[in-house]
Amino acid sequence: MFPTLIGTVVIAGIVGYASERSGFTRNGVLQSIIICIGGAFLGYFVQLMFGIGFRSAGLNAIAASIGALIIVPFHWRRK
Repeated sequence: MFPTLIGTVVIAGIVGYASERSGFTRNGVLQSIIICIGGAFLGYFVQLMFGIGFRSAGLNAIAASIGALIIVPFHWRRK
């Protein structure tokens, strides 16, 4: 359980860094990594509590990180 959590954080950090460097987001590197880690934590605990998600923890981390990168910046953007 603990190695899976650490792997989830590492994968989320990589997704955040890669999304910022590729131009997918314009939040800043640290902000993108923090958003991805938060989304990955949420996805990990939802999968742990309710069993909703993919069988692979890595796919869950990637999907939750990308989902958080899409939802969070648009939610807080001013109109």
